[in-house]
Amino acid sequence: MSLRVALLVLLASLSAGCVTSGDPDPVKTSKGRDEARAAYVQLGMGYLQKGMAEQAKVPLGKALELDGSDADANAALGLVFQVEMEPDLAEQHFRKALAVRPGDARILNNYGSFLFEQQRYKEAYERFEQASADSLYPQRSRVFESLGMTAAMLGQRDLARQQLEKALRLNRQQPRALLEMAELSFEDRHYVPARDYYDRFSLLAEQNARSLWLGARLAGVFDERDKAQSLGLQLKRLYPGTPEYQQYLSEQ
Repeated sequence: MSLRVALLVLLASLSAGCVTSGDPDPVKTSKGRDEARAAYVQLGMGYLQKGMAEQAKVPLGKALELDGSDADANAALGLVFQVEMEPDLAEQHFRKALAVRPGDARILNNYGSFLFEQQRYKEAYERFEQASADSLYPQRSRVFESLGMTAAMLGQRDLARQQLEKALRLNRQQPRALLEMAELSFEDRHYVPARDYYDRFSLLAEQNARSLWLGARLAGVFDERDKAQSLGLQLKRLYPGTPEYQQYLSEQ
């Protein structure tokens, strides 16, 4: 059953029997409004997860018509407007959601990701730190990963390493954290752990410009010439216009 059909079935069930029984409209009751609002939010999130941000706004708007302060609907609209590159509207809805549920780790994490995208790293770090306080949040490892990435952007390398190590203790299979640790270890000339982190990353994720450039440098350190050349060719073929490829060329 599709989300849209599920919503129609729910709304139909809420309204069933109203005319014949003389009962008040269930959608106008507290329980009915809550159920309808939750269904609208579910439908909106379903659209958003499928990459249909524009369609998601319709059911989410209906959810807010039922309750303008609903945290889930506002948080979802924050994500929608983030996708649509409307930062002012995204922030407005994230803040509305947090005004209702200030300690919600999921909303704090999503808002932190939005702030990171806006290069507001100090504010992003504060939100991620608040989210990490919820020891039962199922995505806590991702929060520590984000804390590490943000600390790195703030130039706090020791703190970045500390947070990334926490992330990997909670979940060893996090490609972003592994690649960041590989980069930090390489910059510190700790080449053996850098290669270990890089190899673990390579088993979990597709290569990107940054990882190919790091892999080529690591291969050079360990005198693996064929591997370095292979990674360099991939960098040329897949990411010829990137700063990483220009750096690769400058060192040949």
